[in-house]
Amino acid sequence: MAGGAKERLVNFIDRKALAPVLEADPGSFPERKRDDLRDVQEATRAERERFRNYDSAEQVYEMFRNDLSSDAAKKVHRKLRDLGLPTLDDIEVDVEEMAKDAGIRN
Repeated sequence: MAGGAKERLVNFIDRKALAPVLEADPGSFPERKRDDLRDVQEATRAERERFRNYDSAEQVYEMFRNDLSSDAAKKVHRKLRDLGLPTLDDIEVDVEEMAKDAGIRN
């Protein structure tokens, strides 16, 4: 995964965890959950932009790891699980493997 490692990581994270949240139709959720959906979609849009703007695959990986354990991210992940949407936790193993293949981690 040498050349283009950042793009591959960002595209994978986006495709597997971020895009499904952003593409979720509020009309397909019960009224009582729509505010939570809007909240997680707003947080996910910001997260998508952050990942796209990092300078390197190493930085994407490091920030991905931070997002798995930050209190703010955990709150969003709880809401995502409650809504039946994917979280970064769901793709952790795959991202770890991609980072290993890219030589970002051992």
